Amino acid sequence: VSGTVWDHCPLGALIPAAAPCSTQPEAAVSAERSAAWGPGLEAAAALPVRYFFIQAASAAGRNFSRSPPGATLFRVAIQALSPKETSRIYTPKPLDRNDGTFLVRYRMYGSVRKGLKIEVLFGDKHVARSPYILKGPVYHEYCDCPEEDPGTWQDTLSCPPQEPQIAEDFTSFPTIDLQRMLREIPTKISHTRGAMVHYTVLNNRVYRRALGKYTDFKMFSDEMLLSLARKVHLPDVEFYLNVGDWPVEHRKANDTPGPIPVLSWCGSVESRDIVLPTYDVTHSTLETLRGVTNDLLSIQGNTGPSWENKTERALFRGRDSREERLHLVKLSKENPELLDAGITGYFFFREKEKELGKAQLMGFFDFFKYKYQVNVDGTVAAYRFPYLLLGDSLVLKQASQYYEHFYAELEPWKHYVPVKRSLEDLLDKIKWAKENDEEARKIAKEGQLTARELLQPHRLYCYYYKVFQTYAERQASKPEIREGMELVAQPGDVDAACSCHRKTPLREDL
Repeated sequence: VSGTVWDHCPLGALIPAAAPCSTQPEAAVSAERSAAWGPGLEAAAALPVRYFFIQAASAAGRNFSRSPPGATLFRVAIQALSPKETSRIYTPKPLDRNDGTFLVRYRMYGSVRKGLKIEVLFGDKHVARSPYILKGPVYHEYCDCPEEDPGTWQDTLSCPPQEPQIAEDFTSFPTIDLQRMLREIPTKISHTRGAMVHYTVLNNRVYRRALGKYTDFKMFSDEMLLSLARKVHLPDVEFYLNVGDWPVEHRKANDTPGPIPVLSWCGSVESRDIVLPTYDVTHSTLETLRGVTNDLLSIQGNTGPSWENKTERALFRGRDSREERLHLVKLSKENPELLDAGITGYFFFREKEKELGKAQLMGFFDFFKYKYQVNVDGTVAAYRFPYLLLGDSLVLKQASQYYEHFYAELEPWKHYVPVKRSLEDLLDKIKWAKENDEEARKIAKEGQLTARELLQPHRLYCYYYKVFQTYAERQASKPEIREGMELVAQPGDVDAACSCHRKTPLREDL
């Protein structure tokens, strides 16, 4: 809820400030003293999947920091406020985050004009201020009804005023010369890389042309741009998105000619690309409760056994996309009491399969049966890292030149345990964690809490918008629809039907 003061329990999640935490779960849950908050209780916070949180509390007002005892009876019922309206709303049961908090998700398959009624119950009693009335209109994901005032939209989502990585990325680009980019990128970078997509957003409509043969991943950027444009009026902007793996702009600010601002999903200490959230976290956010099982929300209720019941070994499963991953398997064979590592698919080092063997695929949620997770780069940064942080295992992260959009907010030994690039100290770090269990647990919990804050789905929307806003302010000329560009149309099917109050008067108002 906007303006709420958040507080940390030692083992809890972000919660509204309340009485001290209860680590003794013997007390009964009080529906009245429990709390509910989050963007899913705001009518105007349109997202693919809306979500909010419940904090269980006792009658004395003490917040639980572990799952309450017995069967947990929190349940949520969501329906259109008006009996004349129907909207299919999928609401799976609340996810238990094993720290006294619960995550409620719901996906709307239609919009409602009058509003929604959300009942949050424990047993047959209403929780906190339930029922929550979201005064309409409340729009579903495919309703094309952008907020014209970006400041209002950012306030609704509680977007942070600054993002450290965005500020850092734009220091090399006080002004952006669109004409120079038009001359250079199609002839130089896109020919050598073959994975560049040229976008123009004009009057909140998205146009693009593919530059190069390897641009299939534009489907991920298309869907995010369209989703964003349905929610907020985007600035007029013309940019180039690198949809390949590696960052592409390696010139420094004082080089002649200097660097040009290419957007990429991954950055590196040696490049000047402007980093966006990866296609992986973006797509999983758009497809939550539909096309994917491993996403930033679902993972929070599937973190395996409690800390003390996890297997005291480090785990790695993955493809052979970097040589250090093969080294991990050798270490594992020599030190099975410390490390369980396996390659699940060979592509780059096929000749090694006979020697190292091939491991069975493993469901991602099963990773968290292990107390320690090894994060080793793939082709670039390992895109599993955000999901590993959201679990409640300790992440052992290989030193890397590559980074995603949120790494700037993380600190080694506070949010994860650093491991040398060569992995030569990995076994020592695992031994350290086993010998310093409470300290290891504290780092795992701090990493999880920080990831829960930084990687909320609505924060990805905030981040994308801030990049485009900052970029647009620096353009030296007006964006144009260039030759060869085509319109990327919003969905026009029946699932997208809605009455946008910002576009045309509602019939009853005529």
